[in-house]
Amino acid sequence: MVVDRAGWHTGGEVDLPEGINLELLPKGSPELMPAERLWALTNEALANGLFEEIEEVEEALVQRCVELLDQPEAIRDLTNYHWWPQAAA
Repeated sequence: MVVDRAGWHTGGEVDLPEGINLELLPKGSPELMPAERLWALTNEALANGLFEEIEEVEEALVQRCVELLDQPEAIRDLTNYHWWPQAAA
């Protein structure tokens, strides 16, 4: 499993099942973590918005995530690195 070097990944508190190994990304390289590239898609829901309550922010993000469910190609285009392990077909 490829993970960043966040403390909760490296602190030793994680009990890994047999057969699972962690591959740590280099320090200071969030651009290599596919999930980090999704912020651009989620931020569209917040850009230029005015929110009075945190619940409004949450609702806008939930709605955007629902919209993205119908756009797997947009997610794939941002996160499908040539070097990332592919799911078995």
